[in-house]
Amino acid sequence: MDNLITRQLESILKEAELEFERDFELELNPKFLDAKGKTWLEEIYSDLSGLNESPLLKKLKFDFKINRTLVQYDDELHFNRYRLISFRSDFYRENNVPFLETQKRLCRTYEKDCLKAGMQLRVWNGPPVAKHSFGESNEPGDFSGNGASGWKLLAYNDAQIDIQTRIHGYKLIRLTPYETLMTGGSLKRLDQLLMNPKEEQRKVLLNWFLRKLE
Repeated sequence: MDNLITRQLESILKEAELEFERDFELELNPKFLDAKGKTWLEEIYSDLSGLNESPLLKKLKFDFKINRTLVQYDDELHFNRYRLISFRSDFYRENNVPFLETQKRLCRTYEKDCLKAGMQLRVWNGPPVAKHSFGESNEPGDFSGNGASGWKLLAYNDAQIDIQTRIHGYKLIRLTPYETLMTGGSLKRLDQLLMNPKEEQRKVLLNWFLRKLE
């Protein structure tokens, strides 16, 4: 997602002369999604109260590609009860997903931030496929009944990204605004650091990012 955060990170990577591809699109090969992969996705779709046949993405978009590593920045909209439901899938139990426990904790802790950012109808209801897949949304903020179909679709698509990148042989790094880094003798959140980082902070951010790639 192109925003100030990812543009600042792009600038830091360019300064370090690190080779990367920005806004990388991964075309999905349907032959790679075997019976087990389909079962994982159908399980998640069902857990989210999906209707009709589960929709499959044809391509995925990432903020950065560095060799066989894909990097995605997840803003506040990605952390809520529906994404937490998606993590129940056997996929996450059967595979080593490094960011799993962190993301689950953030979903439990920061849904209030998701509410602040995600009450707009275009987010709460989502695109037309959200209504087709999960039914009519309730009023914004009302989680009874169908709740937020747009949020459900985002959680389901995030799970598709987790599964499909693994199936296609990539490592996935999910960055979050809530990660903290030590700089200047205190802990600072990633989103705050990347708003307007000073020279010393840019070095800290680069080293932090390079450790992610190891």
